[in-house]
Amino acid sequence: MSQLFNNAFQDLPVLITGHTGFKGSWLTTWLVNLGAKVTGFSLADPPTTPSNFTVANLHEHIIDIRGDVRDLSAIRQTIETYRPVVVFHLAAQPIVLHSYEQPHLTFHTNAGGTINLLESVRTTSSVRAVISITTDKVYEDREWVWGYRENDALGGSDPYSASKAMAEIVIKSYRDSFFPPQRYAQHQVALASTRAGNVIGGGDFADYRLVPDCMRALMAGETIQIRNPQSIRPWQLVLEPLSGYLWLAANLMKHGPQFATAWNFGPQEHTGVTTRSLAEMLISLWGSGEWEHIETDKIKKETGMLRLSWEKAATELQWQPVYTWQEALAEIVAWFKELEQGSDMYQVGQEHISAYVDKARQLKLPWVK
Repeated sequence: MSQLFNNAFQDLPVLITGHTGFKGSWLTTWLVNLGAKVTGFSLADPPTTPSNFTVANLHEHIIDIRGDVRDLSAIRQTIETYRPVVVFHLAAQPIVLHSYEQPHLTFHTNAGGTINLLESVRTTSSVRAVISITTDKVYEDREWVWGYRENDALGGSDPYSASKAMAEIVIKSYRDSFFPPQRYAQHQVALASTRAGNVIGGGDFADYRLVPDCMRALMAGETIQIRNPQSIRPWQLVLEPLSGYLWLAANLMKHGPQFATAWNFGPQEHTGVTTRSLAEMLISLWGSGEWEHIETDKIKKETGMLRLSWEKAATELQWQPVYTWQEALAEIVAWFKELEQGSDMYQVGQEHISAYVDKARQLKLPWVK
């Protein structure tokens, strides 16, 4: 496993903001597996109870720092103390419907937190690569039947989408103003952003997300409630974009500004999959259950059709997703069944990563050696 991603992370000091969240905890697990010296920076408690971070006991494997990305001094002190070479910035308020309830918190965390992170990188000396994770929802909602590309217009009507689009503007501003490619020899920082949405997987317990809602209902023997059964999303297993983030980071460290841009990471299914189809497949894999359509607050609008183009990542990084959406759902159901059985969830996570790597190796992807 240590030869993955050109062995770029062996003994490498890495900082993950938002490491107790769903994606952050899986990234933490994978980086520990790769031999990295991981420091995590997150709020005092994981965002959900339970959480993948707690059930996998990840605090035993890393330096676990608690702080708020809205606190500039806290994030700067963490970077000064632990001197990471690579930073993965995932700390965020990630729920669209929560952003209507807490817009100030959402903007302050998602846009302001990104400013604080990048300002800390600017005023310290250890960091060589930053991957700031935003979302597929940063694009202006056009309801297109084709996928959004990295050079399409940014936008966002709901506070969550708008706050992440603002974060993208902040990232570009810092890259152009303080980390420009033409002065890379002086500043030595390669800054990229990544856009991947509707990430699903075992260990996600968040509110207002389809897969966690489905799994909670299935485990409790209750009916799954779906707000928008015909909504189309680029569903992808959490390990798909994480493999992209890690491969991007390896390339940023090796090639610098050549890869310091925005990147989409999406699933195999270019046409997307409806929420209804996803729920029905989960029911089939679980072996029981049913779903119903519920009415929603129309003011709190969610994008009806959302697709991503990841042609840039395929062309320039030779990256591609590994699992079909059906295989992704099978992995999720397997994870939750292990949880119900009281398995060692840290070991389960490592096994899921190993299975993903084995499939990637069969595809002869460049990050697998």
